[in-house]
Amino acid sequence: MLTFAGVRRVPTPINEPVRSYAPGSAERRSIKARLTAMAAERADIPLIIGGQDVRTGNLGHAVMPHDYRHVLADWHRAGPEHVAQAIDAAARAHHDWSRWAWEDRAGVFLRAAELLATTHRDTVNAATMLGQSKTVHQAEIDAAAELIDFWRFNPYYAQELHGEQPISPAGSGAWNQLDYRPLEGFVYAITPFNFTSIAGNLPTAPALMGNTVVWKPAGSAMLSAYYLMRVLEAAGLPPGVINLVAGDAAAISTVALSHRDLAGVHFTGSTGVFNAMWQTIGASMSRYRSYPRIVGETGGKDFIVAHPSADPQALAVAIVRGGFEYQGQKCSAASRVYIPASLWTETRDRAVAMMQTLGVGDVTDFRNFMGAVIDERAFTKISGYQAEARQSATIIQGGGARGDVGYFIEPTLVQTSDPGARLMCEEIFGPVVTAYVYPDAQWTEMLALIDRTSPYALTGAVFARDRSAVEEAAAALRHAAGNFYIHDKPTGAVVGQQPFGGGRASGTNDKAGSKLNLTRWVSARSVKETFVPALDHRYPFLAES
Repeated sequence: MLTFAGVRRVPTPINEPVRSYAPGSAERRSIKARLTAMAAERADIPLIIGGQDVRTGNLGHAVMPHDYRHVLADWHRAGPEHVAQAIDAAARAHHDWSRWAWEDRAGVFLRAAELLATTHRDTVNAATMLGQSKTVHQAEIDAAAELIDFWRFNPYYAQELHGEQPISPAGSGAWNQLDYRPLEGFVYAITPFNFTSIAGNLPTAPALMGNTVVWKPAGSAMLSAYYLMRVLEAAGLPPGVINLVAGDAAAISTVALSHRDLAGVHFTGSTGVFNAMWQTIGASMSRYRSYPRIVGETGGKDFIVAHPSADPQALAVAIVRGGFEYQGQKCSAASRVYIPASLWTETRDRAVAMMQTLGVGDVTDFRNFMGAVIDERAFTKISGYQAEARQSATIIQGGGARGDVGYFIEPTLVQTSDPGARLMCEEIFGPVVTAYVYPDAQWTEMLALIDRTSPYALTGAVFARDRSAVEEAAAALRHAAGNFYIHDKPTGAVVGQQPFGGGRASGTNDKAGSKLNLTRWVSARSVKETFVPALDHRYPFLAES
């Protein structure tokens, strides 16, 4: 590594500007061309272990959710032996990588951010659009802007963390220091389909702090995961620091979670899977060299609550954007709404008018607001909730599902008279929003109801022009949402501005996009250097009076 005399500081981060892709713009022409080229390709995606491409011949297929007959890539599944190889590769890489100066590790990810912001932007965005059925706007704010932000802000937070040192009082004759060591062993990162930025952040945040990683991406997001690995390689990430192994989640986890050197888990996914992993780790503690760090962001049943003083137009926009962007496949998506009777008719009519303009279809047609849900399993689950709404509630708008070409679900607004209905309590993870209309006088009661209705506590929003109502909601719902929004939809957290994560059944609330997350990937060592050591064991009090 380069040798420097002096204190190095990383560039002060700013949030990456979001491109508009407006008609006639250069970026629109560029992404359109890349979409056409990549749709005509059929990529071969290997495992990447110790910097080597590994092809097993046991193939899965990456398809377009909005045109599921179109195969984008063939990807190779890992067997147990490949997971073991990845763990071994991580162990070998750990020796050198953990000894790099933190600034040198930061340099890799700062370079990755610049590559993603420039030469690789269209490729990663297009992979996200085609493979995960995101519109160009949703891909841009996720796969480009948010991940660039992670790779710029995390080094800045690492700099702050390393700068936090204990006091060495004058006259003490000692120098006290904190050594921020990486964990002993490997970190197992499990990433979801719905955010390319999460897929990029979960393995790289621990790696920045000196850890080495076994990364299992979602099988339904393999195309973007593959191109992210190529960006990291181009940025100079050494072989074995991050090892990509795809395949059956249970089989891969069986090997990873039973290994003596498991040092941590960085997870985003369902609450049920995370709970099962936690149970497995808890039952296996006698095997491990140290207590594994367990960091997870899981499910949500995210709410919007309106006070009678709320603005109906702002409320309607929040419902439509918060509930239906990216087909409601955000852990933060608005799913349950509480509206006073005095505002219901106007809010409903405004929301319905907007919903009737939302195009649903192929995301390469930029006139579409929504694409398809991720796969057949999601399609079946979400359409099942629509069927339940037809039986037990009232569908105000939408309710259709079309699976002949792609997995298309219409944006659906439901009204229920039962605030305890499944539609109000269970995570749907699709474009179905259920509203409960309450008597205006029951505002305070509604806050208590919201707090106890769902086991989750990820995001929530309040709308009220009456400031005292905002304050009341913020207090009553203090533990009901890790990200709480006032006069805004409950989605769209920005790195460095709204660190993301929730509690209760929504995860460990370790706040991705902040210094809090990075602290989980180090194990601090206190170091005291005494300049003039004691040479006599006797203390003054031992002397004769």
